[in-house]
Amino acid sequence: MSDHGNSGGDPEGVASERPPSPGGETTVQRLEPSEGEGSVELVGTAHVSSKSVEEVEGTIAERRPDVVAVELDEGRYRQMKGETPEDLDASDLLHGNTVFQFLAYWMLSYVQTRLGERFDIKPGADMMAAVETAEEHGLGVALVDRDIQTTIQRFWRRLSTREKATMFGGLLAGMFGTLEAGLGVGAFLGVFLALGAELIAGPLLLTPGLADAVPLVGGSLLVLLDGALLAAAVALLVGLPIAALLAYALDTDTEYEEFDIEELTDTDVVSAMMEEFRQFSPGGAEALIDERDAFIAHRLVALREAGYDVVAVVGAGHRAGIQSYLDNPERLPSMESITGTLKQKRFSLYKLFGYLFTVGFAVFFGLLVLGGAREGWVIRLLVAWFLVNGIAALSLAKLAGAHWPSALVGGGIAWLTSVNPLLAPGWFAGYVELRYIDVNIADISTLNEIVSDEEAPLGELYSRLTDVPLFRLIAIVAMTNVGSMIASYGFVFVVLPYMSADVGGIAGIVDLMLDGVENGARIVLDVIS
Repeated sequence: MSDHGNSGGDPEGVASERPPSPGGETTVQRLEPSEGEGSVELVGTAHVSSKSVEEVEGTIAERRPDVVAVELDEGRYRQMKGETPEDLDASDLLHGNTVFQFLAYWMLSYVQTRLGERFDIKPGADMMAAVETAEEHGLGVALVDRDIQTTIQRFWRRLSTREKATMFGGLLAGMFGTLEAGLGVGAFLGVFLALGAELIAGPLLLTPGLADAVPLVGGSLLVLLDGALLAAAVALLVGLPIAALLAYALDTDTEYEEFDIEELTDTDVVSAMMEEFRQFSPGGAEALIDERDAFIAHRLVALREAGYDVVAVVGAGHRAGIQSYLDNPERLPSMESITGTLKQKRFSLYKLFGYLFTVGFAVFFGLLVLGGAREGWVIRLLVAWFLVNGIAALSLAKLAGAHWPSALVGGGIAWLTSVNPLLAPGWFAGYVELRYIDVNIADISTLNEIVSDEEAPLGELYSRLTDVPLFRLIAIVAMTNVGSMIASYGFVFVVLPYMSADVGGIAGIVDLMLDGVENGARIVLDVIS
């Protein structure tokens, strides 16, 4: 027996209790350890296969083990049993990368749901059949999988940026189609690339002489029109190749028609699929497959050493890995190494950018004051900064379906995001919005049903999505943040040039900042001397 983890002796927490009953209360049934060594028989299944359901039911009825172990955790068990949906922790959902981890979970759930629809069986029917058959025969049930939130968190942290982008693109393509997804990403990138280009180089597509030739076309309007045209051009130039890449990467129609779901329980087929996923994402495969193999094996070894005869129903992709650990338990990694959340790296380019942005903001206004800018003009500039950010964030929050208090809070705090991008106004708007809506795990199933409707128009699809509390919350958070980001760019290349006319234009602002550097250096020298 391995001494690397708590996998031997008392199987407390493994199979000493029956799972909660649908009635809401927990029914406890102690399983008395048998004498001598127990046994573990693995049944590998495809989670969307009717044949797997029949095999599970037949094996359990024939073997009559002491315990039926299933590849489920407490949360997924409750959801499958139709109990009160498990509420999501709002503080977790709105914190940092957790939103993106949720998107990863949603994508995995969506793929399994679509497979279930294709083969006309509910995802997880094999696990539910195992639980129900065990209950019919009065057998113990053990939930032996790792908590899904822990798995997704570790999975997300181990994905590279390219892998995350590929997964996110796949989710968008599955929801809206490859062309729409590609153009959407292109449009998003186009806005920011166009804003940056206009800020650095000025109008690129429309000549400055147009403002003089057509009186209605002023300098700021010319910049706006040029930026819009440039953004549209970038959307097409970037979006169409992205759409083509997504179509190429996701084009499995031919193989899909020839695909037999029952092959998912064939060892060679499963090994090939696991190896393909491992090549795509070695780190993701470690969190999603290898660590869970070890975790489940820890639980099964504990049951076996306690003297129980166990039939363990697991996905076919886990069968080989778990069996290897059952045959050689001394190779099991420690439980501590495969549980808990993975910490973020101490150094983060994102955080560094945020701190530099904050310093730059303070230096900009500080140099203007030191350079002799009129106090009233600086105050008006700060007020404009506040209003532009607030109005943009508030407007997009309302567009996403936020209640007025949520939108007002997001708009009111948006100017701080421009001071420090690490303080996202969407978080604050989301916290307030949670006073009006409740989000839970069941929302994911609802989202899967909606995005699976391939006949609904895009507008109707989006309207139905925003009726789902979880989607609306994430949309409010994201749109509030996007509004503030767009406002920050808009302030720099639209509002600032307009207001700079009072101090001699952009050149006048540069002169004030240079004077500020000179005056500041003089003050420092005077203090030192």
